[in-house]
Amino acid sequence: MNNSGSRLPAFYGTGVALVTPFTPGFAVDYAGWRHLLDFCIEGGAEYLVVNGTTGESPTTTAAEKVELLRTAKAHVAGRVPLVYGIGSNDTATAEELLRTTDLSGVAAVLSASPAYNKPSQAGLIAHYLRLAEASPVPLILYNVPGRTASNLTAETTLRLAKHPNIIGIKEASGLLEQCLTIASLKPRDFLLLSGDDLLTSALIACGAVGTISVLANALPKRFSDMTRAALAGDFATARHELFRLLPLNPLMYEESNPVGVKAALEALGVCGAAVRLPLLEATPGLKERISKAL
Repeated sequence: MNNSGSRLPAFYGTGVALVTPFTPGFAVDYAGWRHLLDFCIEGGAEYLVVNGTTGESPTTTAAEKVELLRTAKAHVAGRVPLVYGIGSNDTATAEELLRTTDLSGVAAVLSASPAYNKPSQAGLIAHYLRLAEASPVPLILYNVPGRTASNLTAETTLRLAKHPNIIGIKEASGLLEQCLTIASLKPRDFLLLSGDDLLTSALIACGAVGTISVLANALPKRFSDMTRAALAGDFATARHELFRLLPLNPLMYEESNPVGVKAALEALGVCGAAVRLPLLEATPGLKERISKAL
């Protein structure tokens, strides 16, 4: 149960795809990390995702990943569940990470499809089945074709949903018909999670149970209020909150994620806006528009 007083089943509601705060010199800012963890929990997030792609996992080192997870476990101290991102475009590497990472205290692993390789649907099935067998905790699929150049089709997702250790999918394809097909045919206990902030309420109306959100880093209360309203069937309130987010959301991605949301967090005084190359910190003009939208 979080400080908002909600009590939902595991992975219902709002999960935050956490950024990784950096100092102006690009070291991990662990004080900022702890502040962000508290900010999201106190804002009402139901669970937190560590080392996802929004956390700039391609540019954090193996040692930093270990320390980010260790710090999160110690600081969160069971207040909300933790999900940890593990993936690779090499299946064997991802398997090895699943076997060697200390996943005690981690509720589930979120694993994005392999990037760049562009595997076939049969290859994606084989990849995820290997990871599901290797993982000591439940696995959540992550379909984000805009980043990986491959799409987990509804048929593929439904086939993978039969594996007892694959418990859900973060669906960020933006393909509504695909999401509807999954919702209509999935096993009852398979979790459909929105990977697109603005589609969260719409997907909940069709059977999703929540979201893993970028915007919730900066607006955890507003976003979790919207998500819980939708889950309660109060779509008038959810729609009202959604429309308030419309001016801000495109600014989050204008110069790539997490550049925009880090600028928002800086404007709110939560942590700095620094990102690691090849990303660049938000331009002054974008920062100004984000501040106004907030």
